[in-house]
Amino acid sequence: MDLFLVILPVLLVFLTGFIGQRILHFNIKNISTLTLYVMSPVLAFRTFYMTPINIDYMYIFSFAILLCVLLFIVTFLVTRLLRSDRSETSAVMLGAVFMNSGNYGAPVALFAFGDEGFHIAVIIMVIHSLFMNTLGIFIASVGSDDSPSLNESFKKALKMPVLWGAVIGLVLQLIHVPVHQSVMNAVDLIADASIPVVMLILGMQLAVISRKRVNYVAMGATTVIRIIASPLIAAAILYFMPLPALVKSVLILQAAMPAAANTTMLALQFNTKPDLVSFTTLVTTLLSIISIPIVLFFLGV
Repeated sequence: MDLFLVILPVLLVFLTGFIGQRILHFNIKNISTLTLYVMSPVLAFRTFYMTPINIDYMYIFSFAILLCVLLFIVTFLVTRLLRSDRSETSAVMLGAVFMNSGNYGAPVALFAFGDEGFHIAVIIMVIHSLFMNTLGIFIASVGSDDSPSLNESFKKALKMPVLWGAVIGLVLQLIHVPVHQSVMNAVDLIADASIPVVMLILGMQLAVISRKRVNYVAMGATTVIRIIASPLIAAAILYFMPLPALVKSVLILQAAMPAAANTTMLALQFNTKPDLVSFTTLVTTLLSIISIPIVLFFLGV
């Protein structure tokens, strides 16, 4: 019951967006554009400016890269078996490779492992944010209906302001440039608003889903990879890494999180099967109410 109460606020925000869209019929594309190009860059700046980067995190960074690569390979092989087209392949990868380690994973880590666990969760959240803002944008762009070339997709990723927000924040941190508190107060207001808006967008998109356009086989395969395969792959990687048990537990927990809400925003922005991506996020989020306690049980919590 306590874990459900941690998850409940997230579900209520989704529900609020769902009801709001049903009643008021917002232009979801415009709201998504505002979030992706204005609010998210500020959140990325704050994350990379405020989170200390230390050489001790080399193993965690290596783990994150290996997990991402292996999930990418597994997902690609599954989409070949499903004979998915280019857009559907990108949509499945968005749901399977990128987990909700921020506004979902970090609070659960805090509840399960305390402040020390939360600190580790924030580190992995920063790394996943970097992946989402580069590789995630690239994958979404590749699956766009206008079928851009790989070179054009890479250029789109480089032009995204959210990436440069992260780069500026990291550079200012490394060279120890202080940002005036008044400026940081403004940054905090925008950054804090971006996460719930992204979650509202997911609920709004769910309200306009046409289920006949959702490939349920692809959705089911994505769900299995995200909920089951991902934590198992994470455990296999960590078996060979000399990390403390607590760190390993937090990393496995993060790997078991449902699909990231940000993937819906990217799918909307690039028109990469947004119905499939958003419905997969909903299903994995609902299933996580059961799967996360199971993972915590095996972690000995």
